Amino acid sequence: MPGSALARVRALQARLLPQGWLDVLRQVALFALAYLAYRLVRGLVEGNANAAFAHARDLISLERATHLFVEPSVQAWASGSHFVMALASWLYVNAQGTVTIAALLYLYLRHNRNFYFVRNMFMIAMAIALVGYIVFPTAPPRFMPEWGFIDSVSDFTPVNVSHTSASMSALFNPYAAVPSMHVAFALMIGWPLARLARRRVVRVLWLLYPFLMVFVIVVTANHFIVDALLGALTAGASAYGAMWLARTRPAVWRFSGAVSPVPAGVGGWSATGGPAAAFASAREGTSRT
Repeated sequence: MPGSALARVRALQARLLPQGWLDVLRQVALFALAYLAYRLVRGLVEGNANAAFAHARDLISLERATHLFVEPSVQAWASGSHFVMALASWLYVNAQGTVTIAALLYLYLRHNRNFYFVRNMFMIAMAIALVGYIVFPTAPPRFMPEWGFIDSVSDFTPVNVSHTSASMSALFNPYAAVPSMHVAFALMIGWPLARLARRRVVRVLWLLYPFLMVFVIVVTANHFIVDALLGALTAGASAYGAMWLARTRPAVWRFSGAVSPVPAGVGGWSATGGPAAAFASAREGTSRT
């Protein structure tokens, strides 16, 4: 019994900590550093309101010239339904953080060997975004009521994300509209999870998730369509960068997609790429930094 109990404990540890505590701390530290960099950039662009509004007007001019400036019409149409506006506003505030963190945790625990490719995508994307926020700070459409936009997040949720709100500007960069990281994050978790999904309905839902986020950011007047396109371009560039990085460490940074079955492991676990495989990998000393 003691041996069997120890085996079960090891199997549970392998499931919850596929690469051990040290790897968990490394991943948390990487994302914490990215957040600190974001805070630094927020401070750099916070006082540049004049440039941010000028850039927003430039985007409106560009969209009008290319016949893409449909955001006021889309928001006006959606405003006819209280349910649509309330749901979109709630999703804008909650989905990016909640869904993204949950997806990353799921990847780390259940598809650990694919997590590091996605992590590298996020690191590259956030670096690109920080450059964009510094070089091209842009006010979101909701700050421009003269064009017919309304701030639905403030109207339909308890959250006030106005640039005049001190509590919100301490958490959010009010001029971080270009690129749209809601779209970039949605693509960077939607694409890999769609590839890893075994059920067709789950695959379709993850493929549709980025389109839902485009609808959400436009309906809530938090981004222009050009912001969404640049967010998609950021995700694409980040995927390319992660593929390039994977060439240097293909054993640990490559996105492997479909999972190969493994024999039953410690404590009877037989999940593909699950605790038994992770525990065996940990015993072999594989580093996944």
